[in-house]
Amino acid sequence: MTEQIALPMDQDSPSTALWSGIAALSLSVFALVMAEFLPPSVLTPMAADLGISLGAAGQAVTATAVIAAVAALLVPVATRRWDRKRVLIGLMIALSLSNLLTATATGLVTLLTARLLLGVALGGFWSMVAATAMRLVPMSVLGRAMAIVFTGVTMATVLAAPVGAYIGDLLGWRTAFWLAGGVGLAALFGVLVTLPRLPARGSADLAGLVEVARRPQVLWALIAVLLIISGHFAAFTYVRPVLEQVTGLGISAITLALFVFGGAGFLGNLAGGLLSGRDPKLSVIVGAMAMATALAAVLILGASVLVTTAALGLWGMGFAMLPVGFQAWVATETTDRAELGGGLLTATFQVAIAGGAIFGGLLVDRFTILAAPAYCVTVAIAGLALVALRLNIARRSQASPVACRAT
Repeated sequence: MTEQIALPMDQDSPSTALWSGIAALSLSVFALVMAEFLPPSVLTPMAADLGISLGAAGQAVTATAVIAAVAALLVPVATRRWDRKRVLIGLMIALSLSNLLTATATGLVTLLTARLLLGVALGGFWSMVAATAMRLVPMSVLGRAMAIVFTGVTMATVLAAPVGAYIGDLLGWRTAFWLAGGVGLAALFGVLVTLPRLPARGSADLAGLVEVARRPQVLWALIAVLLIISGHFAAFTYVRPVLEQVTGLGISAITLALFVFGGAGFLGNLAGGLLSGRDPKLSVIVGAMAMATALAAVLILGASVLVTTAALGLWGMGFAMLPVGFQAWVATETTDRAELGGGLLTATFQVAIAGGAIFGGLLVDRFTILAAPAYCVTVAIAGLALVALRLNIARRSQASPVACRAT
C-alpha cells in the first residue's frame, strides 16, 4: 500500500489551514539550522577548552552532515507506523539533548556524540517537513507555506554565526549552545501545542525510496540540486577569502556584507513562495539565474565594493529561492510518498553541501581563490538550463495529450 497524503477534512481553504503549525515548523528549522551553524563561529575557543585540535573540532560539522544524509533516508522508513507528530516531537527532543551534551561536553567523544544526535534530528526533520506541511495546508498554498518554513532557515543563516560569535566572546562558547538549547525547547513546545495528531498513512520502505528516485521529475530535481547547490557551497565556503583578497574588505565590512547576503534571503523566500505557487521550477530557475549573475559580477568586477555588496544581496536572494522551489517541486511529484521524496531531497542536499565544499577547496588550492565562484557560475547555468528544459517539456506535454503520453 502506498502512502496517501490527505488533508484534514476541514482544511479546504487557506483560511482554515493550520498556519500555527506551519509557524511551529519554521521555528523548528530555525532551531535546527542554528545548532548546525554554531560550531564554526565558536570553533577556536571550543577547541581550546576541550583540549582538541581545530581540525578535530571541525569534524563536529562533518559528523552532522554525514548522519543527516543517512537519517533523511532511514527515519521515514524506521518510523513508518508511528504518528508523525510523535516522530517530530522525538526529533526535537534529540535536538535538545544534542545542545545539552554540546554545552556540557568534556572532550571529543562527547562532542561528536552530541553532533550525531543533531544529525539524526536534522535529517529526520527535513525529510518530513514538506509532507507535514502538505497535511496542514491545501496544495494550492503549499509554496507559500514552504516559504514561511524557510524563513526559519534564513533567520538562522543570518543570525547563528554572528550571534554565536558575539555571545561566545562575551559569555563563553558553552553559553551559545545553552541559548540554542532554549530555542530548541521553544520549538519543541510549539510542535507539541500546534500540530494535530498525524497518524501514519500507509508504509515506507527502501524499495519505495528506489521507486521514488526513479521518477523522472524527481530525478531531474535531484540532479539539479547536485549541480546548483554544490556550486553555491563551493563559492560560499570561500566567500570570506574572496572578500578579503579580491574586494579588500576588513572584518567589520565583511560582517556587514554577509548581513546583506542573509537579509536579502527574506526577499528570496517571499519571491520563491510566489513563484512556487505558479510552478516550483520557476523558483529554481530564477534563483539559479540570480546566483549565476551575482557570481559572474564578482568574477568580473569583484574589486568594486559597491558591485560586490550588491552581488552578495542578489546571491542571497537567489539562493533563498532554491530550497523553497526544490521542496515544493519534489513534494508535488511525490504526494503519495512525500516523506520518501523529502528524505531523498534532504540526503541529496547534504551530499551537494559536502561535495561543493570539498570540490571548492580543491579548486582554490590548485588554481585561484576565484576558481570556486567560477565553478558556481558554471554549474548554476547548467542546472537552470536543465530545469528550464524540463519546464518546457512539461508545458508542451500539457498542450499536447499525445506528447504527454510519450514523455
